[in-house]
Formats: sequence, C-alpha cells, structure tokens
Amino acid sequence: MSGTSALRTWWAQRPPAAGAAVLATGVLSVGLHLTGYEILSRIALALAGVCWLGFAADFAVRLLRERERWAAEARSPDSLTAVAATTVLGTRLSDLGWQPLAEALLALAVALWLGLVYPVVRRWRRGMPGTVFLGCVAMEGIAVLGAVLAAAVGVAWLAHLALVFFWFGLVFYLAGLCCFGPRQVATGAGDQWIAVGGLAISALAGARLLAAAHSGLYLWNDDDNGVLRTATIGLLVLASACVCVLAAAELRWPRPRYDVRRWATVYPLGMTSAAALSVATALGVPWLRGPGRVLLWIAVAAWCAVLAGAARPALGTVRSRAPR
Repeated sequence: MSGTSALRTWWAQRPPAAGAAVLATGVLSVGLHLTGYEILSRIALALAGVCWLGFAADFAVRLLRERERWAAEARSPDSLTAVAATTVLGTRLSDLGWQPLAEALLALAVALWLGLVYPVVRRWRRGMPGTVFLGCVAMEGIAVLGAVLAAAVGVAWLAHLALVFFWFGLVFYLAGLCCFGPRQVATGAGDQWIAVGGLAISALAGARLLAAAHSGLYLWNDDDNGVLRTATIGLLVLASACVCVLAAAELRWPRPRYDVRRWATVYPLGMTSAAALSVATALGVPWLRGPGRVLLWIAVAAWCAVLAGAARPALGTVRSRAPR
C-alpha cells in the first residue's frame, strides 16, 4: 500500500472527536486576527479550511456507503463538533468580508444542528464526559455567526435569531452540567475542558451580539442591552475561573499521553482568549486585551503540542503500511 493510500486510510478512521482539531484551529485564527497577527491567522484559517473539507468529504462518504457507522456516529455528542467547527469557520470568513460563503456556512450549521440535536440529546445521561457541553457549544456557535453576519450585512432578524440561540444555548449548558460527571475533572482525557468552551463561546456570542447592536441596527432596548451585557461579563468571569480550576486539576492529575480528545482542550483555551478580546472591544474594557493575548499564546503552544502528539501515530501508520 502506498504512503498516500495509508494516510487516506488513517484519515478515514478518525472518530468524530477529531473534528475538534478544525474547531481549535479555527478559533486560533479568530484570536490571531483579533490581535493583529493577520498572516498567522490566515495560515490557521487555511489549515482549518482544508481539514474541514476533509471531514466534510468523509462525512458524505460515510453517509452514502457506511450508513450504520454514520448513524452511530451521528448519535454521539461528538457529532455536534461539526456544527461548532462550521460556525467558527464561517465567523472568520465573515471577518474577511466573504459574506455569501459565511451565510452558506450558517445555513449548513443550522441544518446540521436540526438533524443532529435530537438524536444526541435523547442519549444524555448522568456521569457523561465533557462532550455533553457540545450541545451548548453548537448553539452558541450559531449565535456567534448569526450576530457577526447581522452586523456585516445589516439584517436585524439575524441578530434576533442569534439572540434566541444564545439564550437557549445557556439552557443547554445547564442541562449538560446536570449530566456532566464531576470525576471527569480528574480523569477526563481532554474533553472535560469543553465545560470551559461552552462558557467562553457564550461570552463571545454575547460580545458579538452587543457589537451588532452598536453597528447601527436597532435590535432591543437599553434594559435588554444591560441584561445581555451583565450576562456576557458573568460568562467570561465563569470561563476564566473554570480555566484556573481545570489547569490546577491537570497539575494535580497529570495526563501527558496524547489522546485525540486533547484537541478539545485547545479549543476552550483559544475560545476564552477570543472571548476576552471581543469583550474588551464590545464593552470598552481595554485591560482585558492583556490576559486575552497571554491566553492566546498558551493556546497556540497547546495546539503545537497536540499536533506533535497527533503526528506521531499518523506517521507510524503511514510507515507501517508503506511498501518496503
């Protein structure tokens, strides 16, 4: 078997959790853009886009040729990573001014969410890993992209739709919290960090909704704006506190070995950074940019470490199957 075929085989074996790599890379692109590192941001965007296309093609192939496997994976909470990754990619493309493509990705994300949310949620139970928070992450991702597009194209109904997804996303977070197993903090393989990611992307959604309200659109009254502002600040504070708690848990119970679920550790770090940077701009709190920048580079370092961990088994698979 050729090295190319071996690599293709390895890629086809990736579980839905591997989609968090697209999400993590896309979030880094957003954070690097917010801090002015445009070249690095576009490189990260290109990597995220290529990986997204690869996963999309694999999704289609499984739907057409491996229906049983596709159906089983669609019921997994990890499947909602596809929704979140699509929205993050769309958000960055909208920031670049590619509104038609961002609109298409928003429509795709909503369609995916409608098709996946019920099969996933009906399997929730107590003692679940951090993937249970992907229900919130997917909804808040739609809220972020909807708010960004509303400001970009001047359409109020998109902002109102985004606001609905924002509030229901928080309901999903609370429901996920009831199902989350607290022992995952000590034993999780990386996806326990999605508990942070849900709070962080909710804060980012709030910041983008506030920015949309300041873009010239009349969306809601001052009282509603005050409630959204308070909720956004509270969500960012909670996300920051959870980062400290989970970082302390990583030191107390080290888990140094690579696991594909470690991509779900990178994403919340990058998302908390993006949330802090966006809140700093939307709410006029410039001192938040300092912690946001620091956390961004921590996320970049974590991304490099996880990528190195992912590369080793991939190279081993290619070498073992290459002709001798």
